[in-house]
Amino acid sequence: MLQEMGLAVGDQDAEWRHSAGAWFERRLRDTSRFAVFVADDPELGLVSCAAGICEDRAPSPTNVGGFHGHVFNISTDVRSRRRGHARACLVALLDWFRDETAAGVISLNATEDGMNLYRSLGFEAPGFPPLQLRIDRSP
Repeated sequence: MLQEMGLAVGDQDAEWRHSAGAWFERRLRDTSRFAVFVADDPELGLVSCAAGICEDRAPSPTNVGGFHGHVFNISTDVRSRRRGHARACLVALLDWFRDETAAGVISLNATEDGMNLYRSLGFEAPGFPPLQLRIDRSP
């Protein structure tokens, strides 16, 4: 997924992979704030996933509780695309947000490939577009 988004992911021993693995292991222990839903194929194994995390933010008029959900790592193996796997994973994740968290707002960063899926499930552009500043922390 990250490589398809144009990021240099490195090889299997890239430092970020070890850090990401440890991060996911820690988050998987906190089912009140983090969830991952997957689709499995009998021959290919894991073919699709969608992850979500909740975080506390300042309350606002549109999110009185301040609890915010973020969807990420929605991806499907290229051999299994257009079969509803990503939709099933994302719907399960959205059900988790609704039924098991206090999230009042759920966001995601959409690729062009996923835009129709996200819009069909009710996602829309926020009133104010997000901006990012990347801080170079390389030695």
